[in-house]
Amino acid sequence: MHEDGNGGERHADSPEPASGVEQPAFLALERELTVLLRRARASQGEMAREVHPDLEPSAYGLLVRLEECGRQRATELASYIGVGKATMSRQLRALEELGLVGREPDPADGRAWLVTLTEEGRRRVSRVREARRTRYAGRLADWDPTEVDELARLLHRLNRGMEK
Repeated sequence: MHEDGNGGERHADSPEPASGVEQPAFLALERELTVLLRRARASQGEMAREVHPDLEPSAYGLLVRLEECGRQRATELASYIGVGKATMSRQLRALEELGLVGREPDPADGRAWLVTLTEEGRRRVSRVREARRTRYAGRLADWDPTEVDELARLLHRLNRGMEK
C-alpha cells in the first residue's frame, strides 16, 4: 500500500485518480502555496508581536477583522476565524487585558455584547498594517501595477473558491 499524500492509504493496484492533480500546474500550485502559507504564518507572528509583545499570533487576524468590519459579536468572530466559543472567549479576554479590544452591549439584543477595537488597539493595528503594505510595495517595486492588481484578483478568487 501507498499513502495518497493526505495521510490516507490506497492500494498499489488502485488506478491513479483521474482528477488531474498530478499535472505540473497543480504540483507547482501546491508547492508555491506551501511556501506562501509558511511565510504567512511566520509573518503573522511578527506582526502580532509588533502590535503587542504578548499578543498571540492567532489573535492578529481577529484584530484585523475588527479593524476592517467594525464591532461584532463574539460568535460572528468565532465563525469567521473558525474557532469554538471557548477559544474565542479566551482570546477576547487576553485582548481585553492587553487593552486592545473592549466590549459594549449590543443595542439589538441586550443580552449580547459587541467586541470593538479600543483606540489603542486601532492605532497599533493600523500602524502594523501600514508597515506591512509598505514592505509589500518595496518587495514588489519591480512589478507592474497591473501585475499586482492581477495577483490580488487571483488570490481573491482562490479565497472565494476555498469557501465553497
